Formats: sequence, structure tokens, C-alpha cells
Amino acid sequence: MLLPGFIWIFIFSIVPMFGVVIAFQDFNPGKGILGSEFIGLETFRYMFSLNDTASIFFNTIYIAVMKIIGNLLVPLVFALMLNEVRHTFFKRSIQTIVYLPHFLSWVILGGILLDIFSFQGPVNQLLSAVGIDQILFFGRADLFPYLVVGSDIWKEFGFNTIIYLAALTGINAALYEAAGIDGASRFRLLWHITLPGIRTTAVLLAVLSLGNVLNAGFDQIFNLYNPLVYSTGDIIDTWVYRAGLLNMQYELATAVGLLKSVAGLILITISYFLAYKTTNYRIF
Repeated sequence: MLLPGFIWIFIFSIVPMFGVVIAFQDFNPGKGILGSEFIGLETFRYMFSLNDTASIFFNTIYIAVMKIIGNLLVPLVFALMLNEVRHTFFKRSIQTIVYLPHFLSWVILGGILLDIFSFQGPVNQLLSAVGIDQILFFGRADLFPYLVVGSDIWKEFGFNTIIYLAALTGINAALYEAAGIDGASRFRLLWHITLPGIRTTAVLLAVLSLGNVLNAGFDQIFNLYNPLVYSTGDIIDTWVYRAGLLNMQYELATAVGLLKSVAGLILITISYFLAYKTTNYRIF
């Protein structure tokens, strides 16, 4: 049963790793990897001399960190609110509605968001109706990161809520009954029973999310950004796509991608170490 998975990983994950040598070459597609001239770390020196390098790394970390914080706090708050609902049908209906966007691709959601926030879209029409000037939302560099983060939280918080709801079901109901007999208010129940009961899950999710600090979401930003917002919306993955595939700077794109992969490996290692130390979570 594991053989197809191992074959897939070998073909699409292990074999392509041989291509990282392009980062150390003056790559010529006509000569191929074996025939191109080896230039050592020259590409990395050139990469760090570019003005774009600092910008794309800052944008990536900034957007990714905001996504991590939002996708931890919003689902937690929503799960706590939904847990207080006693009407089963209403509770399940709300849970299903907020869960649905998770299954839609950013190709679809990107088109919907661009239409909603377009210059003639419903949001701008509403602003005009109340006397506010229309705003080119996805054309403003200062607004773009927040639109990206907000739309990502909206898409994913329903899915992440399920994790917290599952943790909430594991809390012993006798604790609430005993606290209720002692006269504890709903806030006291939340503070002294509910939150401590899901603390391990929240800490685990927070620690494991550290590995995604350099993953700001290529598919989302690629479907939403444009040259007007490159200064704040261009991330490592989109920059590598343009440099490697559109501008044919293969060695430069490979160098940036390799640097991101190494940093990501370090962050993932640190996150799993912290997860083991704080919550005794381990995969081996």
C-alpha cells in the first residue's frame, strides 16, 4: 500500500532535488545541467546585491506571520463562540457554511474577490452610496497585504475551527457540572476549564505553524496580485516564478528557492523540537 506513495515521492520530490546544482552554475538550457559552467556561490552574491531580495523576504515573512496569527486566533474565538450554541441544527449549519470555502481553489475565490472589490464592484458601490470615494482595493500596495491575510483567514478559519471543536469535545463535562454547582459564571467556566482544556492543542498548532513562516501562499497571491502591488505583495514564490519561468533566470530562481528550502527546513526542525518540548508531540 505504501509503494505508490514512495514512488510518487521519489519521482516528484527526490529526483528533482538534483536540479539544485543549477544555483551554482551559469546555467545554459542548451548545454543542460551536466554541460553548464560551475560558478560556485556567484549567483548567491548577485542575489543578495539585488534590491528586490530584501523586499520579497520581508513581504513573505510579514504576510505569513499575519496569516499564522490570524489562523490561530480567529478559529479559536469562533470555536469558543460556536461551542456555546445549544441549538444543534443551527450549530451544525453554521459550521458547514464557514467550512465550505476551504474546498474552493484560489483560482475561483481569486476571481470572486477581484469582482467584489473591483472599481465597479458591490463594495465600491456601497461606498459610493454612503458618500465615500471609490477605492481600487487590489491596486493599492498599502491595502494588498491585509486583503490577502483577511481573505485567507476567511477561507480557512472554518476548517481550523474543527480542530478546536474536536479538542473541546474532549473536556470532561463533569468539570463544568462541578463548577456550576459551585456557582461559577460562564466566564469562569471559560477561563478555568475551557481554555486550559484546549491549551495543549492551541500551543501545538502555534508551534507547528512556525514551519510555514516562509510560505505566504503562492496560489493565492498569484491570482490576486498585479504590478501595482509588487512592492508589498511580491513574495519569494511569485518572484521565483517570474525570474525563473518568465525571465529565464534559472540559476537565480533556483538559488532563491534553495535558500528558502534550507531556511524552511531549519524552521520546521525547530518547530517540531518545540512541539516535543511543550506538548510532548512527536512523529517518530
